[in-house]
Amino acid sequence: MARAPELCTERLLLRRWRAEDRKPYAALNADPEVREFFPEVLTPAQSNAQIAVFEDHFDQHGFGMWALELRASGGLIGFTGLDLATYEAHFAPAIEIGWRLARPAWRHGYATEAALATLEFGFGRLELDEIVACTTPANGRSRAVMERLGMTHDPGEDFDHPEVGAGHPLCRHVLYRLAAQDWRRRRQV
Repeated sequence: MARAPELCTERLLLRRWRAEDRKPYAALNADPEVREFFPEVLTPAQSNAQIAVFEDHFDQHGFGMWALELRASGGLIGFTGLDLATYEAHFAPAIEIGWRLARPAWRHGYATEAALATLEFGFGRLELDEIVACTTPANGRSRAVMERLGMTHDPGEDFDHPEVGAGHPLCRHVLYRLAAQDWRRRRQV
């Protein structure tokens, strides 16, 4: 598989992971506010294991979750990218877009900026037909990003996420979709 390219926006660099990303990524995942809509915070070992999974995904598929760096400072602020949603759900298998940013990076438009570059890569270079996203119903910040991206939500497609324990308060998820033709149409406006 060809090596995934770096993506560059006005303010951000989406790139492969480096050893120096481990400490700031572990700090991000240890923050209870960042992990509010996940079952638990992560230990440094769990964060490092997640980076290894991200890198392996790039090696196997040519896309994945890029480390998200501020171009002005070179500092890691989180990740954005594409993943294979292969868990048991009515819409899977699918390609899912995702992001996670450190709290100081919130409310600057970075998630939307990085996600737009990711969608361009997915629909342009990878020629995907559709990209999905999901989160818990209460995650207003991520849902707002999904809506800014032009993704649509049908409440009839909400589902219990199989990777979150049944009965857990975060088990229920909302599904957003974006078709390639809708993406192209929005870009022409």
